Amino acid sequence: MLSPFEWMIAKRYLWPGKGEAFIALVAGISVGVVALSVALLVVVMSVMNGFRGELLDKITGLNGHAVVQAYGGRLENWQSVLANLEKTEGVVEASPIIEKPLLVSFNGNVEAIFLRGQSDKDIAGLGEKVLLGDIRTLGRGSGKVAIGSRLAQNLGIRVGDTITIINPAGRSTPFGTTIRQVPYEVGAIFEVGIFTFDEKFVMLPLADAQQLLLMGDSVAQIEVTVTDPDRVGEILAPVAERLTGRAVIADWKTMNSALFEALQVERVAMFFALSFMVLVAAFNILSSLVMLVRAKTRDIAIMRTMGATRRSLLKIFVTTGTTVGAIGTMAGLLLGAVVLFFREPIVDFIAFATGQEIWDPQVRFLSTLPSRTDPWEVFGIVMLALTMSFLATLYPAFKAANTDPVQVLRYE
Repeated sequence: MLSPFEWMIAKRYLWPGKGEAFIALVAGISVGVVALSVALLVVVMSVMNGFRGELLDKITGLNGHAVVQAYGGRLENWQSVLANLEKTEGVVEASPIIEKPLLVSFNGNVEAIFLRGQSDKDIAGLGEKVLLGDIRTLGRGSGKVAIGSRLAQNLGIRVGDTITIINPAGRSTPFGTTIRQVPYEVGAIFEVGIFTFDEKFVMLPLADAQQLLLMGDSVAQIEVTVTDPDRVGEILAPVAERLTGRAVIADWKTMNSALFEALQVERVAMFFALSFMVLVAAFNILSSLVMLVRAKTRDIAIMRTMGATRRSLLKIFVTTGTTVGAIGTMAGLLLGAVVLFFREPIVDFIAFATGQEIWDPQVRFLSTLPSRTDPWEVFGIVMLALTMSFLATLYPAFKAANTDPVQVLRYE
């Protein structure tokens, strides 16, 4: 704890006098550098956390946490597998699905698509992602499909238009395999938020997908959602053993391992690199305190002769430097919060000013710049900044505490 005398002197040194403008400038720069380094760390880590979290949520929201994939692309007697999954502890939901790369034709234009057949319940779950139309109109035998917003934009499709889905693997005839072309009405246009999904996916009821692909009552996969995505392998291990030789279970970690591992490596590397900015800020605090000690050498000597102890001087200069770091840290947190709140307008402004697309959904997967702030991570950044600020005060504080008043005042 500081005594009233120590606190008074520390406050006085926080605001250098008129003849010490240069010291005040260096101290102000120190506060600014600390603020910028903290803000940059908070913004970058929050955006990277948001990117990973949003990507995971959207991928698992559409594909679940794991899928049971049949060998050969067809899972016969899937009802028994579904029942086994639903009885497994930790499984929240299991649904049969069909996914197949096909072609779609509209007004003479042809695009590659990814057909996805789902149960009526799963299709209804897309309701909050629908931009136009009514997802509830899709049902068995309705002859309607839902398409991604980017696909609709690319082909100029509107709700109510009729598209033709082309299945190259049609029926076999004595003259060869006939291409199967089936018209469907567009009942809804949805936007998941992942560019690839919105550009390629076409949803239709499971029974209609089975009929289009001539799969009978079989399905391609069973989508599984569990209580804890990080333990998905452990939760589904008993089911995987029973399905050996018949099907294989692929979880979200396996299917997207390269992407999420790259994100994790980039996240660690960015934190390590940006932490050097905090080190630079600490050196600024060190230099400003060294100059302050040199400017106040006579004052320090007088305080020593008046009875101030070395411990008091040590506490005064440590408090001064640490307070500069704390002010910069708080300012950095505020600046980081403002930047994160206005991140979309900032990205738009930079794109407008430079003429370059900063956030390209085709490259970044997500349509918007995400952000998720981890309180514990922010706490770690604050502690890093305060610790570096404290360590930077030790050398000048000990230098001030060891000042010999006799040597200083001898020629005064």
